[in-house]
Amino acid sequence: MAAYGTCISAHGLEDNLREWRGKCSHRLMPWDFWMIFLILSVVLPWRGRLRLRQLLARPAGGSKEKLVLYGSTIAFQWLLAGVVAWRAIARGLSMADLGLVRPFTSGLFLVTLAGAALVGTFQWFNLRRVGGMSGPIPDFMRKLTERVLPVSMMEYGPYAALAITAGVCEEFLYRGFAMAALSRLGWAAWMVVLVTSVLFGLAHTYQGRSGILGTALMGVVFGIGRIWLQSLVPVSAWHATVDLVAGVAAPKFLLQRPTEH
Repeated sequence: MAAYGTCISAHGLEDNLREWRGKCSHRLMPWDFWMIFLILSVVLPWRGRLRLRQLLARPAGGSKEKLVLYGSTIAFQWLLAGVVAWRAIARGLSMADLGLVRPFTSGLFLVTLAGAALVGTFQWFNLRRVGGMSGPIPDFMRKLTERVLPVSMMEYGPYAALAITAGVCEEFLYRGFAMAALSRLGWAAWMVVLVTSVLFGLAHTYQGRSGILGTALMGVVFGIGRIWLQSLVPVSAWHATVDLVAGVAAPKFLLQRPTEH
């Protein structure tokens, strides 16, 4: 199928993504892209709310329940990313448009490593801070941690696979496909980052209101990093690091009762 739009060539898409004012606004989005955005904006948040109600309605399960949750989520994310990649390429988005071709140089490696250390450290100390608090939000996070995050090495291995899957697939969906599709419409970079970050936050509805806000703000950071570095590799690594650290820090800090002073 033909690529869509006329005012920005595929070769100029990366330049448009870095243009904070945008270049044009009269392009039409293909029907299948509309369907993908419908999934990102409606289906995934609805699915997240449904899973949240199901998780909180039952007692904390054992390893079997968590492993089933990890496995089904991994399969779903790879399936969705595969379908989106198929439609993106069919509609003329290139690997460069999707942030998948920049050589992984030593400089990019160092930025990736530094960013991972920064976001991982922030995640660790933030969860330690929340673990020492009491109130509705910490209590909600404790319930979620009991039901979702690993508490043994047998659980952590599959969880690590889930964290890496989320880093790769979710960054492809939001910072790869969604940013490229909206930029192809001629949207300004700040609008592209804002809209994709809101969608990213809504996809994490199961984490509650604070989780939606925190994830959306993280999406802004990742979106800026995607534009600056012109690659999905660093932001995918940063995303996976956040989840991997959460798998260790949240059970450590949130499953302990806050210290009384």
